[in-house]
Amino acid sequence: MPSADPNCLFCKIVAGEIPATIVAEDERTIAFMDINPATHGHALVIPRAHARDVHAIDTEDLKAVAAAAQQLAAKALERLGADGVNLLNSNGAAAWQTVFHFHMHVIPRYEDDPLRLPWIPSAGDTDEIAAAGAQLAG
Repeated sequence: MPSADPNCLFCKIVAGEIPATIVAEDERTIAFMDINPATHGHALVIPRAHARDVHAIDTEDLKAVAAAAQQLAAKALERLGADGVNLLNSNGAAAWQTVFHFHMHVIPRYEDDPLRLPWIPSAGDTDEIAAAGAQLAG
């Protein structure tokens, strides 16, 4: 039996204590529809085992979530007529994580949907980019 947090909303979905519209599942993951959808067909993929975030998730569970999200993204294109798909993980409150059980959003995108990038892409300072790159590479 995977580890669970008795206070976690998503663990309660895994345990069948809270209803969800489940669209796919396997031994490591469950995918279900988001009840606050950003677009038509917005779903979540989670590991069955509780992991607070990307730093806590077991590597094999992370691989399984990524593979399940990839399969669900393909279904969104084929079955919902989506024009594209965003895969999104929010890690930590500062990054908009609101449920602290690792999850991947699978958000079908449509040419006329209202979603926009949360930032305005613009050229960065090359020295700052290089400095951050050096810190990450080291």
